[in-house]
Amino acid sequence: MKVNKSVWGFLAIIFILLLVACSNEETATDKEETDNSTTKSTEPADPFGKYEETITIAIGQEVDPSDTSLQDGDTPLDNQYTRHVMENLNIEVEHAFTASPSNYDQKVSLAIASNDLPDAMVVGPVELRQMVEADQIADLTEVYENYASPAIKEIIDSSNGVALDSVTFDGKIMALPNSQAGADGVHNLWIRQDWLDKLGLEPPETIEELKEVAKAFVEQDPDGNGADDTIGLAGPDTSNKLYANFIESTNNLYGFDGIFSALHAYPGYWLEGDDGSPVYGSILPETKEALEVLREMYSEGLIDPEMGVREDSGESIISGNTGMFFGPFWMPYGPLTDAVKTNPDANWQSYALPLDSNGEYTPHLSTTTTQFVVVRKDYEHPEAAMKILNNLLANESEFDPSIGGPGYYPLRLVYAPADEMEVTTVALREVLAGTKQPEDFYDMPAYKLLKSDVDTIFDVKLEPYDNMAIQYWDIENHLGQWTRAYSALVGTAPLVDTEINGVKSLIYSQTKTMEDRWVNLKKLEDETFLKIIMGTEPLDSFDQFVEDWKQQGGEQITNEVAEAVQ
Repeated sequence: MKVNKSVWGFLAIIFILLLVACSNEETATDKEETDNSTTKSTEPADPFGKYEETITIAIGQEVDPSDTSLQDGDTPLDNQYTRHVMENLNIEVEHAFTASPSNYDQKVSLAIASNDLPDAMVVGPVELRQMVEADQIADLTEVYENYASPAIKEIIDSSNGVALDSVTFDGKIMALPNSQAGADGVHNLWIRQDWLDKLGLEPPETIEELKEVAKAFVEQDPDGNGADDTIGLAGPDTSNKLYANFIESTNNLYGFDGIFSALHAYPGYWLEGDDGSPVYGSILPETKEALEVLREMYSEGLIDPEMGVREDSGESIISGNTGMFFGPFWMPYGPLTDAVKTNPDANWQSYALPLDSNGEYTPHLSTTTTQFVVVRKDYEHPEAAMKILNNLLANESEFDPSIGGPGYYPLRLVYAPADEMEVTTVALREVLAGTKQPEDFYDMPAYKLLKSDVDTIFDVKLEPYDNMAIQYWDIENHLGQWTRAYSALVGTAPLVDTEINGVKSLIYSQTKTMEDRWVNLKKLEDETFLKIIMGTEPLDSFDQFVEDWKQQGGEQITNEVAEAVQ
């Protein structure tokens, strides 16, 4: 068939146009890929980069109403920390909600249940898993890889995978984990040394001696005011626990951790049983024995009679009514600063006591990772949370805790090498003794406060430099520096000077059945044990608790823990 030449010409033109269009499309695609590649390679993410325009981040924050450390004119939202974040990063911090320590977890749970999350907040492992399963939070894999500072990555890597494993779900990093000093998990015995001296007593090395000291503190008027108003041993308030547990293994204030551990009881921890299989410490005979000891102490008036209903046990320490309590090394950051300001003669000293029947110190030990920053799924600047954390670690030595405690820093997580406080204590001792100079410790960036510590120690420590009694400190010269130095040289000293035969939990995270059952099981445990100690239930109710615990999911959970350990 003969085709008209004009038709061939028309078809040829169409063909040429199609070739040009395809060529242009390929060129545009290549150019776009080249541009993207260029952007990624020539403009790397800056962990400390300041935004050109101010951005806002609305956070949930714990605010302790009893904390009076803020300087005049400052507020929980306008203080040295929030101003620093604004000046360095151009990030304006807002509050989506605030809550007291006793109500913070409840506020977080309400936010999760209502799907009304702040842009970012600090949560625990239970809440993290809930939000991952509800698909409420952002995948922070690229944020961590691109924006985490080298120092934070170094500290997290030092956890041997524990920190990142705790936030990794299906291969994605779903939160920013903390990694902290191991000292946070050991709860020393803090004692009014001036009371011991006045009554001619020694620090109690055994449980029996602890009872004797508590009895003397209650009955012999150690504060000398002629009133029957002293407390031998503090107990947990409504914000704290009878003992730390595998989910919350650090920083338990005013609990009885030291008494349980001295009796080889580790309630709340997963231990290796006699047959090698996991067993929950709260259901073992040693825990029942410890509860009996505490029950006797409470009935004899040796423990705070308002235990469990008192809103803040720290108030009785600040007022000078309490003689002993259990707490971590950093208690000068807690009530002890106000206690010494109220009474400069309150000589609080820290001891790795009581010991077990073999004369050994056997505390439970914590995991390095306990808290996490999560970011709302649709928040447009997820890297802002990482930058805020980088900023704290890099500049923490600039802040003065005496004009606002570190809890006011937005989205604060603790980042520290596992041995941070022990290294600090030894360094300060060497500088005070003159065997080393401050500059010998300058090139240790992971120990973020060490340079400031060694540079300022002579501003607050008076001679004799090897005596840590309160009268040999110049607190008024710089209260913030005193707080840090006292935490190291008094709070951490027992951990440096004592051989610690610590006990770890087999796991520090939840299993599948725990997600549904653990809240009720923990409530059963807490209520039963508190009632036993306070005498409102007989000691043998412990046996019924064990049976109920097993039947209500404990046995299934134990099997899951065994699988997880394997």
